Amino acid sequence: MEKIRRDQMKNLLVGLIVFWGVAMNAFAIEEPTFEVVKRYPQFEIRKYQAYLVAEVIVPGPAEKAGNTAFEYLGGYIFGKNKGSKKIEMTAPVSQTPVPIKIAMTAPVSQTATDDGYLVQFAMPREFTMDTLPEPNNPKVKLREMPAKTYAVITYSGTWSQSLYEEKLSLLKKSVGEAGLKMEGEPIFSRYNAPFSLPFLRRNEIWISLIL
Repeated sequence: MEKIRRDQMKNLLVGLIVFWGVAMNAFAIEEPTFEVVKRYPQFEIRKYQAYLVAEVIVPGPAEKAGNTAFEYLGGYIFGKNKGSKKIEMTAPVSQTPVPIKIAMTAPVSQTATDDGYLVQFAMPREFTMDTLPEPNNPKVKLREMPAKTYAVITYSGTWSQSLYEEKLSLLKKSVGEAGLKMEGEPIFSRYNAPFSLPFLRRNEIWISLIL
């Protein structure tokens, strides 16, 4: 009887964890606007409209860059800005290795480093560059990402570097086999909170296409 009760409690606990994971992932949060141009077995081509980001460059390794960046970007959207305005969280949180070539839009400036990662939070569509509050921390920059077309692979699971590299390799191979040309560094995009269950996560890798 005691074993049955323990099993029932275990199943209830697992059920609650799954429920909250599903509930968290079910709440639709805003993300940049895109159109799916074409779907392939392993990836799809998306045409993104321009969108705004808050970004910061942080040191590696890749698996710690997101946590390090959250100190700055999380602080910014939670009110560490001119006017102490809170900004709704959107998706995805994107991460790109640097140095990279970044197209600047006035009055935003960006300084590349010898190594590290550029981490970005997408900003809500209600804002423009003129209405986004200025960050208190000079390391946090605001920028408009230009409209662009990407090859995108979507997968669930952990945020480990090994899984990322496996999926990146598959994406590059599939894009090449489709006769498409890539440019620039890959963008690792995450759509879920760190405490979400790995099998419920939506992870993506974007690579810009030359059309």
